[in-house]
Amino acid sequence: MTAAVSPADAPRAAAASGGVAGAGVAHDVVVPSIGRPSLLALLRSLAGQDGSPPAEVVVVDDRREPDPGLEADLVRALGEDPGAPPWRLRVVRSRGRGPAGARNLGWRVTSSPWVAFLDDDVLLPAGWSRGLAADLAGADEDLGGSQGRLDVPLPAGRRPTDWERGTKGLETAAWATADMAYRRRALEDVAGFDERFPRAYREDADLALRVRRAGWRLERGRRTTTHPVRPADALVSLRVQAGNRDDATMRALHGPRWREVADVPRGRLRWHAATCAAALLGLGALLAGRPRAAAVGTLAWTALTADFARRRIAPGPRTGAEVRAMLLTSAAIPPAAVRHRVVGERAARRGLPAWPPPVRAVLFDRDDTLVHDVPYNGDPARVEPVAGAREVVAALRDAGVATGVVSNQSGVARGLLSPPQVEAVNARADELVGPLGTWQWCPHGPEDGCRCRKPGPGLVERAAAALGVPVGACAVVGDIGADVEAARAAGARGVLVPTARTLRREVEDAPLVADDLASAVRLLVPGALA
Repeated sequence: MTAAVSPADAPRAAAASGGVAGAGVAHDVVVPSIGRPSLLALLRSLAGQDGSPPAEVVVVDDRREPDPGLEADLVRALGEDPGAPPWRLRVVRSRGRGPAGARNLGWRVTSSPWVAFLDDDVLLPAGWSRGLAADLAGADEDLGGSQGRLDVPLPAGRRPTDWERGTKGLETAAWATADMAYRRRALEDVAGFDERFPRAYREDADLALRVRRAGWRLERGRRTTTHPVRPADALVSLRVQAGNRDDATMRALHGPRWREVADVPRGRLRWHAATCAAALLGLGALLAGRPRAAAVGTLAWTALTADFARRRIAPGPRTGAEVRAMLLTSAAIPPAAVRHRVVGERAARRGLPAWPPPVRAVLFDRDDTLVHDVPYNGDPARVEPVAGAREVVAALRDAGVATGVVSNQSGVARGLLSPPQVEAVNARADELVGPLGTWQWCPHGPEDGCRCRKPGPGLVERAAAALGVPVGACAVVGDIGADVEAARAAGARGVLVPTARTLRREVEDAPLVADDLASAVRLLVPGALA
């Protein structure tokens, strides 16, 4: 469901024509969220901007159990503020796919040429929208991304804690998606964020590296975004050591010099490994009855741990709570970091899954894709396959790729067709071009606001579930923009096979365009067709 917090048709129409209402470059904003209270503060700071609004703001609720009332709550809260935001707000649900998957879903359901990614815990100072417009205005065709400058305010009147200093490091981080705008074509070129990065760690560096390797240029903009330090408990520094698994993934994907090419500074893993080695030496020698060697190992572990703790305590506020937390975590971090890295390296040696995943199911639109369109057809005798449709479906079946149909049938809602008539036409089409693995169709009209009608994701999600295939391993082939948009909304791939009724804009907006069904399948499943 899409809810308008203000009249939003004008911004959306402006985005379609390449400009945003008012001024600036057409862009959408995507915010992945796990429901933190800071989300509303961010949206309010965006609503308070003057000039160059986004066409649409998409909040991606990435909780495994999303809040069904989140969209209504946000719309209500924003509507209470003076001046309604000049953009459309909607909430989509990624159900725990992680930041990379949430951002992928977000940018795929939007349509503007640029997508600005924001974290849900940042705040936008006055002038941010004008700054974004200036950063994107007149951008050369090879500019694939623009990074905002982050400002992390630290508390006044005392020294910052270890966690606060760590957050401060975001100010110099390269290509952080706390505020990072990407050109849509650049995202499409590299299939978006790599969902093999499950945490909010390294997925931004990986994307930037792949975008640059694809021939795009990235640059720092002049706009500034405020990134407050979010509250954290005493063990937060221990939990973030899981990022060492993602470092192992980066090494596997980009080689041993990945830090250098991705502009990522070197961490302390070598020191942590040395600390663990000293501890193991001391323990092993003790068990072997070698007291001198045990003393050496224990002394080395103590010295390394004490030095690590000193480096973390000295610049901080040195309160009792902070000192206790630093002593505890300084002893626990080295083994945690090494363990996570070892787990990550083992996973990489076993072989990372492919990204994007290979297509395991191809879902076709029915009318003008598999069979010639007869408006509101309820007569099976009038079903005529598109040239080559049966051969394409057979080739996919022989290649072990599942097939299905996702079709809007609004004639039912209009009273022009009955469900049995739709089923009869589907059965005849299945007889002529199939058999296909599943037929999913929507009986609703455009005004019903259902989830299943394309460009909504419901039909694609239902087909994937029926075939037992993850949505991310599905592709949708259709003849109009709604087919491609449905694929984007669900997190699947989409290919447009234009016909005489396909709009020029739909062709321009489609990530993949093929001349016919066979060409579409060759794009998706190389080798399926000779």
